[in-house]
Amino acid sequence: MNKPYYAVIFTNLRTEGDNGYAETADKMEELARTQPGFLDFESARSGLGIAISYWESLEAIANWKKNSEHLMAQQKGIKNWYSWYKVRICLVEREYDFTKKTTAL
Repeated sequence: MNKPYYAVIFTNLRTEGDNGYAETADKMEELARTQPGFLDFESARSGLGIAISYWESLEAIANWKKNSEHLMAQQKGIKNWYSWYKVRICLVEREYDFTKKTTAL
């Protein structure tokens, strides 16, 4: 990804049961991937859930936040799926990674 870019970090605790959560989460990821300025998405859950979406600009993030389908999912989240959440928007200026190399026999 070209730097700098933005990360929206959504950290949350879920309520009991699915109540349509998994289907909506998949749909929101699919929809986000079609939005102008979207770059990538990562998520993990082990009690605490963390979903990170990456965007080209603050404008792209604002447009995604006010997407009508996303707004409905946010309302369902507050009503049905989350007991707590926090959103952080961060500027990513640098990144690095590691990949273990395997040797062929």
